[in-house]
Amino acid sequence: MSSSNPGSPSATATSSSSASSFSSKAHSCIQALSSILSTVPSSVSSSSSLLHDPTVSSQISTLLRDPDSGSGDNNLCRWLYDTFHSPDPELKLVVLRFVPIVAGIYLSRIALRKSLAGFEAILLALYAHETTARDGQPISVNVPDLTQPSIYHEAKSSVKTQATELNLAVISPTLEPHGTMRSSRRARIVGVALELYYSKISQMPVSSKLEFCEFCDIWATGIQNKPSSSSSSKQKTILLPWELLQPSLRILGHCLLGAHKSKKLYEAASIATKSLYERSLHDIDAKAILATSSLLRLEKMALDPKLNVDHTEIDMSLAL
Repeated sequence: MSSSNPGSPSATATSSSSASSFSSKAHSCIQALSSILSTVPSSVSSSSSLLHDPTVSSQISTLLRDPDSGSGDNNLCRWLYDTFHSPDPELKLVVLRFVPIVAGIYLSRIALRKSLAGFEAILLALYAHETTARDGQPISVNVPDLTQPSIYHEAKSSVKTQATELNLAVISPTLEPHGTMRSSRRARIVGVALELYYSKISQMPVSSKLEFCEFCDIWATGIQNKPSSSSSSKQKTILLPWELLQPSLRILGHCLLGAHKSKKLYEAASIATKSLYERSLHDIDAKAILATSSLLRLEKMALDPKLNVDHTEIDMSLAL
């Protein structure tokens, strides 16, 4: 058997061929998009530039917001669907960048009884991708077992049982394959698309996160164009089950507490979180109230250094 190491000529040639293939895919993708948009700047020549170019993003967002967007024969929806199935991972990021606006408009228009097959095809593609990637496994994390003493406390006796040793919290349950969008599956499918978006959120431009905050506020209040009372409009609020709320709060948590330095994003996330908290109070949803109030508490702690205290640290003023 023969093998090639990373520095060998064959490995270098393979890497170069792969890069060339991705570049070709990106070029074809940009060409296809140029027939849909009014203009694509000449500076957009790669997957990365396509992801971050504000002119392209603005045009796509405007087309997605069009009253007739989202149908099965919509060219932009077809482009997003085809682009996500590209082997180039950066082109997949381009599609994920528009998940907030696709999910936001889709959920906002459900009650209108219009054809939204284009939006549904995109969301189902994201769901199918995650279903395959997770391979029948849920997403879980280890959490501290509060029935056991911490390293800062002594216990007279420690009784370990099987129940106390299982410290796994399921963030996202196992996914079942779904090929169609039904009302009973809608929240789960859209929620998984938001989970996928969150997994790549550090690579998403601020404008995409701002769109998400905007739609979170609309979902919670049913009010669009809130800054301008003269043009604000009221629509029916959507249902916010845990499958939608949990990934939404994780995204908002990043926007509130992440390492970014965008004041505009922080303010938009703060407004959206407060709207979701008020909505949870209105719905008398105990789980949602606890989650949203906890995020608001974390926001307050981040703003006030006096509240952001690590009680495990030794106060040096008391040192001898």
